[in-house]
Amino acid sequence: MPDDAAPKRLTRELGTFGAVMMGLGSIVGTGVFVSIGIAAGIAGPAVIIAVALGAMVATFNGLSSAQLAANHAVSGGTYEYGYEFLSPAFGFTAGWMYLIAKSASAATAALGFSGYLLGAIGVNMDVWLVPVAVLAVVVLTAVVYSGLRRSNITNIIVVSITLAALGLFVVAGSPTAFSDGLNGFANFFQAPETGGGWRAVLYASALMFVAYTGYGRIATLGEEVRSPRTTIPRAIIVTLLVTMTLYIAVAVVGVGAIGADGLSEATANQAAPLEVAARAFDIPGVSQVVAFGAITAMLGVLLNLILGLSRVLLAMGRRADMPRIFGRINEEGTTPGPAVLMMGAVIAGLALIGDVRVTWSFSAFTVLVYYAITNLAALYISADNRLFPAWVSVAGLVSCGSLAFFVEPLYWSVGLGLIAAGLLWHLLARRIRAKG
Repeated sequence: MPDDAAPKRLTRELGTFGAVMMGLGSIVGTGVFVSIGIAAGIAGPAVIIAVALGAMVATFNGLSSAQLAANHAVSGGTYEYGYEFLSPAFGFTAGWMYLIAKSASAATAALGFSGYLLGAIGVNMDVWLVPVAVLAVVVLTAVVYSGLRRSNITNIIVVSITLAALGLFVVAGSPTAFSDGLNGFANFFQAPETGGGWRAVLYASALMFVAYTGYGRIATLGEEVRSPRTTIPRAIIVTLLVTMTLYIAVAVVGVGAIGADGLSEATANQAAPLEVAARAFDIPGVSQVVAFGAITAMLGVLLNLILGLSRVLLAMGRRADMPRIFGRINEEGTTPGPAVLMMGAVIAGLALIGDVRVTWSFSAFTVLVYYAITNLAALYISADNRLFPAWVSVAGLVSCGSLAFFVEPLYWSVGLGLIAAGLLWHLLARRIRAKG
């Protein structure tokens, strides 16, 4: 029977540089250009602590992802690791949570792109924010559909522009940020939306953790990476080091320039906090450069999310956890066409919500569940094949499990409901396959 034949595999095209650029393209975007503003409204100036805590948790998870991908280098990320090292229920839950969380993150990226673009050209956001976001999803879905090689070239161009723009933001904004000493960091633990405090900082940390999780894209592309046992861990570590440094620098300059209140208000009204902060700098033209960098960054994140989501849906289709049509790839072995088109449609639908705070917060709980399963699976790697000590995965598991419930109750209760609905579907699908 055709279903019993070994599935066709994707071509290994990515080296270390390409994998790092994919990781940077997945991380350096929505997290730095939008979510820092969201987290500033929740934690106030203490958003800087939230950025650092998010980075610490991301490091634990990144190392667990690296050793899993090095030992089991196939498309699908933790979905496949759950099946390989835990159980079908854990594997399915990871895949299901990934699809939900990252679809919401992709919708946030599309809306962020639209906000920065419309702000830069002076167009009414109330009318055009959602239509432009949906158009961006359609265009980048077409790019991903054309294959990984073209997507990789596009990603390298986008990441280079983004890093240059953020570097300018930090350098040009530092004099303004510290011109009044540390006044911008007064009332360090007070926040405009929540009142502040440590609970607010931990909630903001959960949101900022999501901003780092693009490194997982390197793992989900494991089937397309050359020498995965060495390339994947190296690429994930380099990607995390670069983004941690960049995020902390941007948060310090942003809060110092216009305060946590200013960042929060700019995020709520325009979905473009860094562009608003750059207007306060003494050097003219920086806000325009930052807006351009944000526009390219959001496109890069959106492109990489469509890539990663389609590969997870491909893996789930291969196992019939999703309809088998999503397990098909083209004759050249370069793209899973049905999976790409499906994820493009889902992301476009979520973009219709039109609120970056809702889409980003919703993704936080589900992505923390996903990475909790990642760390649990990493604990089952044999000692001979382990790249990092077991305590790294334990720390990641505890961190994810704890932070998940500092998210607002609305989001984690909906997330638990979606887990239950997904597991019910998984049970029914397995029974149907067994009878067939």
